[in-house]
Amino acid sequence: MGAQIKHININNVQVPVIFEKQTNLPILNLQLVFQNSGSIQDEKLNGIASFSAKLLNEGTKKLGSTKFASKLESNAISLNTTAGFETFVIELSSLKEVNDKAFKYLKDLLEDPNYDKNVVEKIKTIQIGSLKRKQNDYDYVAKNQLKKILFKDTPLENPSSGTVESISKIRLTDIKDFISNAFNLSNLIIVAGGDIEYNEIKEKLKNVLSILPVGKQKKLKSFEITAKPTTKELIKDTQQAYIYFGSRFNAKANDKESYMAKVASFILGGSGFGSRLMEEIRVKRGLAYSAYGYVSINKSHSYFTGYLQTKLESANEAKELVSKIVDEFVQKGVTKEELDSAKNFLLGSEPLRTETLAQRLGRAFNLYYKGLEQDYPKKELENIQNLKIDELNNYIKSHKEIIDLSFSIVRK
Repeated sequence: MGAQIKHININNVQVPVIFEKQTNLPILNLQLVFQNSGSIQDEKLNGIASFSAKLLNEGTKKLGSTKFASKLESNAISLNTTAGFETFVIELSSLKEVNDKAFKYLKDLLEDPNYDKNVVEKIKTIQIGSLKRKQNDYDYVAKNQLKKILFKDTPLENPSSGTVESISKIRLTDIKDFISNAFNLSNLIIVAGGDIEYNEIKEKLKNVLSILPVGKQKKLKSFEITAKPTTKELIKDTQQAYIYFGSRFNAKANDKESYMAKVASFILGGSGFGSRLMEEIRVKRGLAYSAYGYVSINKSHSYFTGYLQTKLESANEAKELVSKIVDEFVQKGVTKEELDSAKNFLLGSEPLRTETLAQRLGRAFNLYYKGLEQDYPKKELENIQNLKIDELNNYIKSHKEIIDLSFSIVRK
């Protein structure tokens, strides 16, 4: 039947539930997705969302990190927290026979996070060590420098993992404030599935989640790239040049024409071998081992971005070539051969995107989150199948904003 959209009344809040029953394997998959609660809420304390997720992965205050992890492991239960940009997610999975224990440990974690100063200091030490090592990861450095250019004065300009300086400033009270602000029923979406009846999981969820405050529904902010085309170079002792590039792409997550963005992005640089960027940069000129470019459309922001690495002496040529390829792509569009190839791949690979329960639940959540109907993928495939070359090229020409590329380059 696929995923269904239902609602559970918890403390007089109608919490949406995306649910799919699957009896092939005796497992449970559950995600608690708190909207507008990821690193978009970092504000002046960069990295607090990621740090808070790490603290929640340290178990409860009562049992401590080691004992809590041991309890989960001995029952083959996975309980993990992650922070994205727009969302903060707690994920639980277990075998059917230990569902009761899994929900108990989830409730314990929500009621009694491991708010311990020693745990905070341990995470700080690990995180700062990781960030210092990343200072020599020039892909990471170039990517973050590009985001600083494109998304200046927005939460997107900062790395979600924070900086050495910002992580050093985080205190236990900051984490408590962040988690208490993030965890509320008004911003919650539940994603659940597996070998369990809906009524059973409904009762278990009501028992666990009734401890959460109602809170207020937060409105998601949106961010646009306002920066003029900029090139910023960072000189490091490296053996090759790292080139990241990006520009505006004016689109919304629920645009009816997003299927054309998907096809265009695939042809330009998202498909690897066979893409325009790879063919021109690697195959024809041998300037890089790989070159990618793709459109990223989110609820809060959308943009075009890409990257490559090349020899130090080829950096200027590669940069100019990227601009030329993108410019010609917008001006001249795609060929019939490129469109047919993209159609064959996107239509042929569709079954691989819904093989597992996790994939299907993930897709159902994304559709619901973006405000799209659950049958949208079927309509999208039909639209791609029927897409005419003139229609696609007119769409590409209407997005001249991607020509205004900014570059972030790390080189010697």
